[in-house]
Order: sequence, then structure tokens, then C-alpha cells
Amino acid sequence: MQHDLTIGGILVSPFLAYALIAFLALVALRVVFRWVRFGRFVANPPLAEAGIYICLLAIVVVLL
Repeated sequence: MQHDLTIGGILVSPFLAYALIAFLALVALRVVFRWVRFGRFVANPPLAEAGIYICLLAIVVVLL
């Protein structure tokens, strides 16, 4: 179990670090999505990316 992070004397939940890791993974995946033209395969690309972000966040939380 992760303990709280201390940034500048302020305690920060480790969940925020997990959310940042998942966001950075999503940014990397967006490059791939643009290369594959992901928008052609889904009806609403922003909604699909939001769902992928939630899945990435769940994977990060489970693995870390």
C-alpha cells in the first residue's frame, strides 16, 4: 500500500499520482490513435478516449 506523497509540505493522495501516470499513458496512446485514425472506428472519439483513460487508470491502480 502506498503512503501519502509529500509535495512542498502538502500531503497528496497517491491516487493523484496514479491519475497522472494514466494520463501520460493516454497522451502516448493518442499519438498511436492519430496514426491509426482511431476516429474512423468509433462513433464518438472523445467518449471512447475517456473510457480508455478509465481503463488505464484501473490498470495502474491494480498494478501499483
